[in-house]
Amino acid sequence: MFFDETTQGIILRVRLSPNSSCCQTNGIFKTPDNIEYLKINIISVPEKGKANQELISWLAKQLKIAKSNISIISGELDRYKKILITTDKLNIMPILQAWIEKE
Repeated sequence: MFFDETTQGIILRVRLSPNSSCCQTNGIFKTPDNIEYLKINIISVPEKGKANQELISWLAKQLKIAKSNISIISGELDRYKKILITTDKLNIMPILQAWIEKE
């Protein structure tokens, strides 16, 4: 799966595709060592943190949580990111499950 539950919250692994025509999930990407990432397309270009800001805003809207509950913990300058989501897991698990089933 593209996320892990920890004591801090949920760590979401994302493969970001900036400069796309629309914001959306776009399947699941597997690395050669079988690690899964949720592919997310973002409209913004990857300069001066614009794509990261749009990713956080889009995730907050989709998960119906505050942007302050989302932080990038690794991959700030990379397309592969780990995002920590600190909120009630019960609220966002149905959305994450829907993303799994959609793929």
